[in-house]
Amino acid sequence: MIAPAVPRRATAAFMFSHPAHCIALGFGAGLSRIAPGTVGTLWAWLAFLALQQWLSPLYMGILIAASTVVGWWACTVAARNLGIADPGNIVWDEVVAFWLVLWLAMPMGWWGQLVAFALFRFFDAAKPGPVAWADGLFKGFGWRGGWGILWDDFVAAFCTLLVIALWRFWQ
Repeated sequence: MIAPAVPRRATAAFMFSHPAHCIALGFGAGLSRIAPGTVGTLWAWLAFLALQQWLSPLYMGILIAASTVVGWWACTVAARNLGIADPGNIVWDEVVAFWLVLWLAMPMGWWGQLVAFALFRFFDAAKPGPVAWADGLFKGFGWRGGWGILWDDFVAAFCTLLVIALWRFWQ
């Protein structure tokens, strides 16, 4: 599929024009004009806390796996329709990756979750070392580009979990 010639802007009308857009934009979190990735991660945190009230850890893991596959499709479609290979308004990558962090690092108190949030945002935004490598690995439109949108956030999640694991080990 070919991307549109002129990039579009993510708006509420764009979000509601296709189910994939709604998912990729984090049900509106990606429409934030200020730091949409951070807003998407905050949305993920709140959604995780709500979902864990009803879902066992096993079902939360199944939800994360399913959300990865659905997110791959949604990010691919939304990026193509926006005409931008990796738009900042697509935040489903932050949502699924931060769910993975919380799912694997819980139980943690509020302060531990806040540290996990801050670490994840650091790795995702600053893109040090392995995250920068992952960010450049899959670029473009189509399924490869859709996976690339998710991939660097999964690497940021891994880096976050590694720091948490090392901190717990040395405690």
